[in-house]
Amino acid sequence: MDWAKDLAALPRTLKASLVAVLVLLGALLLINQPLQTGSAPQGIVSFQMAGTAEQAHAIVRSWGAEGVAWAQVSLWLDFLFIPAYVFALIQLTRHLMRDRPGVRERMVARWIRALFLAAGFSDATENILMLNNFNPPTDLVSVSATICALIKFTGLTLGIAGLVIIRAARRHPLAHG
Repeated sequence: MDWAKDLAALPRTLKASLVAVLVLLGALLLINQPLQTGSAPQGIVSFQMAGTAEQAHAIVRSWGAEGVAWAQVSLWLDFLFIPAYVFALIQLTRHLMRDRPGVRERMVARWIRALFLAAGFSDATENILMLNNFNPPTDLVSVSATICALIKFTGLTLGIAGLVIIRAARRHPLAHG
């Protein structure tokens, strides 16, 4: 498989969206490094999945004031990342569906787009909840953020799996041009 040729064949807006996603993801990963502690081995993801006020409080204590500031920066930056990845994934879905005129394929693509939108909405809701769960963390907000994170991860996983199925089920290779 010639990846360079496949990459060159992508529409310019999709390439730009993917670059934006990669840049923002890189920044989020860098910000997450100082957030990895014994109480939060996955950094901000550990805070997302805390589930209880006790776990969230232990994570916040392990971060200290500087870590909390970095966590808040991460959450605010994630508000830029969410529309970037949702837009890129919807564009990718559209690109993979270019030569798929079938009714079933179109219905699957609609579900995939809905999964990506639901993941983005859930991610934004999770960020709002987490921004309100620093001082002091509560069980209700912690479990709500965890549920939103699970919805986000499930939507992204199922949506990407759907894209793999669409791509694998292709009867003819994408026409480049």
